[in-house]
Amino acid sequence: MRYAYMLLASLFVCASLIAQSKPSSTKIGASAVWQLPAQFAATAHAACQRSSGSNYAECMIGQMAKAGAPADAVQFTRELYEQSHGEFGVMTGFQNEGPVAFAWITYPLRANTNYGLLLLNGQPRIVNVEDLKLLDVKAMKQSSQYRDLKAQFPKVDVWPGDRDGKTWPNSQAGPDGGTQFTVAYPLINGCHACARAGAAIFNWNFDAKGKFLGTSFQGMIDPPLQ
Repeated sequence: MRYAYMLLASLFVCASLIAQSKPSSTKIGASAVWQLPAQFAATAHAACQRSSGSNYAECMIGQMAKAGAPADAVQFTRELYEQSHGEFGVMTGFQNEGPVAFAWITYPLRANTNYGLLLLNGQPRIVNVEDLKLLDVKAMKQSSQYRDLKAQFPKVDVWPGDRDGKTWPNSQAGPDGGTQFTVAYPLINGCHACARAGAAIFNWNFDAKGKFLGTSFQGMIDPPLQ
């Protein structure tokens, strides 16, 4: 009898661990938004500076709750950390667009660009708009616009966006009831501080059920006049 009880208890623990490891089926919403207190990064870093690697991230996530972050915000940061393989980010803005939603993410530990943009609740559940591997760069580089630009800026390439955390991208209806999100990316001549050569425009395409279909190059725009 005791053996059977211990066996059932072990099975219950295993089932709980498996359930915890599966991604949540609940849609991500505005309840995951949290505005970081001004001193959060400094205070949390001081509390976690003796930690390293994944322990440091766990410590930082723990500091969110101590600083007053709602449970949904803490859970989202944890999910993003696991999905992005180590990025600590906090949702600071949310806008629902039907089957797919936008979210602004603040990355307080980054050195240069502290804002990022995600597309949520589709398939996959989290799509990082700053993941340049998902852009149809091949089509961009085959365009006459890019070839002309390359003659003037030999090291030009597309870079992650300089997001401000406030300006939402445009969205419009796509084929067969789908949705397209139009996003601009800076074209820079070799390094983060190098000459700006304009911007490349890409559509992020989703079908009517929110499945991500890939990106499509739309063209380039000139840099703003200084």
